[in-house]
Amino acid sequence: MAEVVQDAQHEFWRSPIVLEPSADAAPPAAAPAVAEACADCGTEFMIGARFCHACGRRRPVVAAATADATLIAGLWVRNVAWVRTLPVSIAAAWNKISFPDWLRYLHFHEIKRSIGLPTAALIAFMIGLGCVAGAIGLSLFYRASNLAEFQAIQMWRIEWLLAATASFVAGILLKKPSDKDQDNEND
Repeated sequence: MAEVVQDAQHEFWRSPIVLEPSADAAPPAAAPAVAEACADCGTEFMIGARFCHACGRRRPVVAAATADATLIAGLWVRNVAWVRTLPVSIAAAWNKISFPDWLRYLHFHEIKRSIGLPTAALIAFMIGLGCVAGAIGLSLFYRASNLAEFQAIQMWRIEWLLAATASFVAGILLKKPSDKDQDNEND
């Protein structure tokens, strides 16, 4: 493969230099997880490569890697197993809380049933109510001290009311006609 690339640096294609350890040097603490050089041609593997880029031979995996993987997996299970039980304990704690009976009327489906609007129309209606509340709240939080501030506050109020109007119109358009409305149209 080195012949294909004409201007390649020769250091790139050279196999790694293996130095003999001295007699008084301590042996390495652990074997590497994967081989660093190809056993067939002696070329150093690229980082993260599964195959040798020179000869194409598969990179061998040392058995210590699987032992390390099982050790790490055991630590993971032992230290993170409590996370799986967390939703169950939260649900149990939530069920122990007693809420007032009137709070059930604030449930979305209960409001939807009592008003008689479909989901999209009810959401648009609630957004419109929020925009009206924003327009009213604007006058509570901001006080004009000169004409420019008064005009700015009025423009903000107009924007809130326009958003409320658009939301209410969207709610009307999203409302499904009832049976009574269809009967009146047929007459």
